[in-house]
Amino acid sequence: MAHAPDPSSAASHTDWPDRIHAVFKKYNVRQVGHVPDTGHTRLIALCAQDNEIHDVVLTSEAEGPGLVLGATLGGERAALLMQSSGVGNCINTFSVLANCAAPLVLVVTMRGEFNDFNPWQRPMGKMTEETLKLCGFHVYRVDEEKDVEPVLAAACDMAYGGNFQVAVLLSQRMINRMPGAH
Repeated sequence: MAHAPDPSSAASHTDWPDRIHAVFKKYNVRQVGHVPDTGHTRLIALCAQDNEIHDVVLTSEAEGPGLVLGATLGGERAALLMQSSGVGNCINTFSVLANCAAPLVLVVTMRGEFNDFNPWQRPMGKMTEETLKLCGFHVYRVDEEKDVEPVLAAACDMAYGGNFQVAVLLSQRMINRMPGAH
């Protein structure tokens, strides 16, 4: 298992990662796949330190749908964490999930939005929602922290209750990505 940062040292002024982790626990999510992402730092650390969740560090976001399919075939629930630029890396591999009716909750930290310091993030940030819809996902967006828990719970109900693929987009303004972060 990869060394995870201490969640208490993560630079976070909000508790949305704790809320997402709590929803994962409530819905018995046993595997969480991700590539390192500053926006998900605290949530990744919480999952890595949880003995009931298998934290899987991916070399590319495109490996995520394979992880989800394997978890589903093994009788477990999985979720993926990525930033919006990673969605573009998964367009081909997302098709396996719909074709095999494998449920997925995808939590996406948005880039290329409010106060983003990196112009390379803007193109995929602008097209993430439509790309996911074209890939067959139900897409929800969270702009305010107070909505994280109910929106993620609704996504879990839909995904795990009906074998659907559901994406929850976390706005950059809400995740409070600071200039200079990667």
